[in-house]
Amino acid sequence: MEGKKVDIIDITGGGEAAMGEGVATEDKDSDIKFEIKDTQAGSAEKLKQESSELQDKYMRLYAEFDNYRKRVQKEKDEIYKYGTESLVSSLLVVKDNLDAALSHVAPGASDALAEGVELTLKELKKILASNGVVEVETKGKPFDPAFHHAMAEVERDDLDDKTVVEEFRKGYVFKDRLIRAALVSVSKKAPESKTEQNNDINHKEADNG
Repeated sequence: MEGKKVDIIDITGGGEAAMGEGVATEDKDSDIKFEIKDTQAGSAEKLKQESSELQDKYMRLYAEFDNYRKRVQKEKDEIYKYGTESLVSSLLVVKDNLDAALSHVAPGASDALAEGVELTLKELKKILASNGVVEVETKGKPFDPAFHHAMAEVERDDLDDKTVVEEFRKGYVFKDRLIRAALVSVSKKAPESKTEQNNDINHKEADNG
């Protein structure tokens, strides 16, 4: 029996029919065979790649959003914590003026105005303390550049080097933040006099002799 000439047509879809070889099915009433190519493997690989790309984009967007959320929360916390800082700084100026006014009152003097200023200053100190304002310690303390601003150096043999001698203006900490450094003078050791240097040399020569 003579073999029939068979035409194979690709009907996998999406493109024009093509003649070629492949696995085919035969219609009994026709000499035309229809080929159906297996594209499932390629589609699965493509879907896998697209899924990986989407997952990567999601992770980057999630990280960016998480960083944004943390930054906004930090800003909100700082606003809540330090929102009254400017008001506190203004009240410190008022306190300085009240301190200056009382410094001109003679000790033990009976003055109704001075007593009124003193009571006002006392109440103001309570308000500042209740809002987390603390004075920076100065006199007799080691000089700390984080809290003190040195305005002058004073020769003092009775104090350790770099010790706060005098306070010119009070410094304050608002909660855990320095809002005003204290203005102070700092001690330094006096240089040895020529007589003392000569005595030291004479003592050393006598010991060597």
